[in-house]
Amino acid sequence: MSVWDDLVGQDHVSEALRSAAVDAAGIVAGQDPRGYMTHAWLVTGPPGSGRSTAARAFAAALQCENTPPGCGVCDGCRTSLGGTHADVTLVATERVILTIDEIEHLVGVAQQAPTQGRWRVIVVEDADRMVEQTSNLLLKAIEEPPERTVWLLCTPAAGDVLPTIRSRCRLLTLRVPPVEDVARLIARRDGVDLDTARAAAMMSQSHIGLARHLATDEGARKRRARLMNAPATVRSVADAVMAADTLVTVAKEEAEERTQQRNAAEKAELLRMLGYDGSGRTPRHVASQLNSLAENQKRRATRIERDTLDRTLSDLLSLYRDVYIVQADAEVELINVDQRDLIHALAAESTREITVMRMDAIAVARRRLAANVAPLLVMEAMAIALRPQFAHGRTT
Repeated sequence: MSVWDDLVGQDHVSEALRSAAVDAAGIVAGQDPRGYMTHAWLVTGPPGSGRSTAARAFAAALQCENTPPGCGVCDGCRTSLGGTHADVTLVATERVILTIDEIEHLVGVAQQAPTQGRWRVIVVEDADRMVEQTSNLLLKAIEEPPERTVWLLCTPAAGDVLPTIRSRCRLLTLRVPPVEDVARLIARRDGVDLDTARAAAMMSQSHIGLARHLATDEGARKRRARLMNAPATVRSVADAVMAADTLVTVAKEEAEERTQQRNAAEKAELLRMLGYDGSGRTPRHVASQLNSLAENQKRRATRIERDTLDRTLSDLLSLYRDVYIVQADAEVELINVDQRDLIHALAAESTREITVMRMDAIAVARRRLAANVAPLLVMEAMAIALRPQFAHGRTT
């Protein structure tokens, strides 16, 4: 067992981080650095490739008490991976952006010497979710790092951060892991049979977190099939409007389901910390804190809703990719192995040119959603573009 076990299909990244961890241990012991270790890292890769897994594994290896570092069983490794190590700070926003207040707090933490471990490690899992002013604040902290502080910034692509930040970090780029590697990981870690794990890995396009969710939750698989069928079976404008409403409604329901219990717990904890039992008139300072919490929770729900819609669009894009594969008689394995009947039906009713037009419509919808266009309008426009009449050039 080691901290690198869950980093699948990324041997080049594991090797670089192992070497850096060994170098870091030598630095702590008073040895001359060998050039593998640096104070700032930019970990990039497509969604689900394991960016945060790599960053957390490296954080654990830096705090490891054994040789070689990264044993996975010592107190330093276990608390780092579990998010309870005093010198490892993990930041993963569930809102649309990381606020300047959050980064200011991290900058302050970065200036503190490690108290228990060997290094002060700060992992920012959503470094791409910063406005320019916030990024500039982070840049200053990276430019003048304390001796034992390490920054680990995770983004989908290197271009998602300022060039000045990028130039001060060592870049690690993760690849999309092989389906078989993801399937074996899920089967080993979650006790799922290998066939189910393999199908989930295919459907998720090797997105490890999503594959695990699909493999372990039958309801999630059924919901995914329902969402993909809704726009794919549109035949009229009325169908398109209904399909769009279904997509947005389900996304809102999922956001509410994922946040409702957590919101209540956060509110109860805040009231406890403020020493207010809910009786009598709410003091002004308590009301202010509650309003701030409500705003943060609203932003979190908005992000979850939009992320759910984007994931659905990505799934839908993979469906039409499969349709094109069938139309082209290509000897390539299908992604959506559970939707073979729908794929062949869509392939028979259209041409490759029409399929490409439909894929373009989905891509446009993803861009509009990312640009904060109203979700219902985005979904309606896309669903209308998927109609057979529209694809053939008829708009009636």
